Amino acid sequence: MSANSGTDHTAKIVGTVWGLLVLNTLGSAGAVTIVPLPRSLIQMVTMGSLVAAFALALLVNPRVRVRASAYVFLLTLLLVPSLISSVDQGAGFGALFRCTRLALFVGTLWLLSRWWDGGTTFVRHHIRMYFAVLASVAAGLAVSPGTALPDLYGGRLVGALWPLTPPQIGQYAAVIIGLTVLLLLGRRTDRTSAAVVVVPSLFLLALTHTRTATLGLIIALVLAITSLVLTSAAARRVFSWTVLCGAVAAVGFSSALQAWFLRGQSQENFASLTGRAKVWHALLAAPRTTTEHLFGTGLGDKSFGGLPIDNSWLAVYNEQGVTGIALVAAIIVVLGGVALLRPPSLSRACAIFLISYCAIASYTEAGLGDASPYLLHLAVAASLLAAPAETAPPAAPDVRRRPAPRWARTTEVT
Repeated sequence: MSANSGTDHTAKIVGTVWGLLVLNTLGSAGAVTIVPLPRSLIQMVTMGSLVAAFALALLVNPRVRVRASAYVFLLTLLLVPSLISSVDQGAGFGALFRCTRLALFVGTLWLLSRWWDGGTTFVRHHIRMYFAVLASVAAGLAVSPGTALPDLYGGRLVGALWPLTPPQIGQYAAVIIGLTVLLLLGRRTDRTSAAVVVVPSLFLLALTHTRTATLGLIIALVLAITSLVLTSAAARRVFSWTVLCGAVAAVGFSSALQAWFLRGQSQENFASLTGRAKVWHALLAAPRTTTEHLFGTGLGDKSFGGLPIDNSWLAVYNEQGVTGIALVAAIIVVLGGVALLRPPSLSRACAIFLISYCAIASYTEAGLGDASPYLLHLAVAASLLAAPAETAPPAAPDVRRRPAPRWARTTEVT
């Protein structure tokens, strides 16, 4: 077997591992599907995919060679308050199960860190996997539009084949749209391939009516393109057209945009972030012991009083305490700081996009403190910011020296 075929085989396994991690983070709760899927079956599939991902990663990296990564190191430290709160607070088997899941997730990232070299390999894996997820959403919409646009969610798009909520679909669409646009600006893909990804993803994003994903895409993409403005003529053109089109849309379609963002809600409901603010105030007002304040109450389902928290920082505070908040904040600060210190490049722009999107979405979405798509987005950012692997200098050729003639061996000059 040639070296190239072995490298290609390894790359395929690494891509498969990434796909299994994506499958694991899809979740087990969501909309009603065309064919009812028992939650126990979905959990078996998602957890089984994580175990398979860890096993494959260990198979392809049997000597456990890893690269130094501040991101994965901080995730490893995040396991400490998770375990302390889950064990000390008597949170039960569910919390310990989630700790085990997080440990396997972090362990798989450690094994994959060997291939983090600052290139766009994991960006392409990310786009392919989430585009496949969106393809299943589009298939469900085509097969059963009534199930995919249920009245329960106000006519917003959900997963009809796999239980996915509108915010999930909006998040996946926004992320791959942004990354694909950046690859196009960096001339790492052609216009046809980019259109195949971007156009249907934009259509699905519009059907989800997800405000967080839409705003996150716009703001994060503007920040990423701005980082390329000084070095890329294409980025300058796109930035200029974006500003112009944004101004025209804001003036000419203000009423339509307002109606889309309100989604038929009252101003009061919109101001309270669809009821999220009430849950947040109740969580912060709840009494806590010193241990609960420092380490939280244990990993759970990101809810409080039976209602979703829908805020990464408050979810981390509830489950991992102020210690968890400090570690998650350190993750964002470290990745953002490294990205700002890097010279302008496509990898840096993609990392800025992912970090910015996760930071924006953290206000109305939970997931930064547990195995989730958001941690995968940040893992891709970490892979983009990793220094290229050093290659060993080529060995000097073995040149046999001819013996010197006898008359040249003397040191005397006559």
